[in-house]
Amino acid sequence: MPTLGMEGAFNLDNKTIENKISKTSPGNYALGRKNDEGIFLISYIGRSDADIKKKLNAWVGRSKSNLFKFKYATSAREAFVMECDNFHDFVQHDKIKHPERPKNTDWKCPRCKIYQ
Repeated sequence: MPTLGMEGAFNLDNKTIENKISKTSPGNYALGRKNDEGIFLISYIGRSDADIKKKLNAWVGRSKSNLFKFKYATSAREAFVMECDNFHDFVQHDKIKHPERPKNTDWKCPRCKIYQ
């Protein structure tokens, strides 16, 4: 069974983001909420190529989700690969499009042929 492999779930607010994300780093995140059984339900999967804290703070007040999970990445490329993996493992409908690769890169998704 696939797993996000992320820390959390934490409240999606500026104070919590500041307390939980201690460094400027690329990374991946999931926004969501918990159901009545306490299971984290993903509503959005994303990444930051440079500063995950800044990216998450931009969601505060703009998302219907009240929780987030996150994981640091060692590079923008690793964040892209992790986002692709999370997309293929957890996105279940066609309304959400495949993650875009960063501009000026020729990086390939490890799971599909979208950028072949």
